[in-house]
Amino acid sequence: MIFRPATRQDLPAVLALLADEDRVLDPASVAVGEAHERAFAAIASDARNEMLVLTDGDPDAGAAAGEVVLGCLQLTYVPGLGQGGRERALVEAVRVRADRRGEGLGAELMRLAVERARGRGCGLVQLTSNKQRGEAHRFYERLGFARSHEGFKLHL
Repeated sequence: MIFRPATRQDLPAVLALLADEDRVLDPASVAVGEAHERAFAAIASDARNEMLVLTDGDPDAGAAAGEVVLGCLQLTYVPGLGQGGRERALVEAVRVRADRRGEGLGAELMRLAVERARGRGCGLVQLTSNKQRGEAHRFYERLGFARSHEGFKLHL
C-alpha cells in the first residue's frame, strides 16, 4: 500500500468515498464539478493543506493506472499561539472504502497522518466527527483521541 498526496487523477475516487460512506461507488460515476476542481487546486497549491490517499499501489510504481484508492483524509496545518506556537493538524474527510473496512486500513491511515503531523512539528492533532457516528467515535478513541471539547458549526 501507498500513502501519498492525492493527485488530480485521484479526485473522482476521493469524491466517491466522500459521497457515500456506506457503499462503494464507481469513481467513473461521480461528477467532478468546477467547485471540486477549484477546491482541489486550492488544497494542492497550499502548503498548509494536504489531501492524502491510501492506495493499493506498488510503492515503486508510482501513481499507476488501475491503482485503487482505499482511503483518504485531508490534513490542514493551523498556525496558532497555543501549543507553544506550534501548528496543530486538523484532520477532516476521513474515509475508507466500505468493502475494505475492518482490515485496519483506517487505523493505518490515521497512524500515517499523525506521523506526518508529528514530523512537521505539530503540537496537536484534532478532528471533529458527527455526533451520529458512534462507530467512528469508538474508532478514534481506540487510537488515543480524547473527547476533550464540544464542537460548534454554523452553516452558511
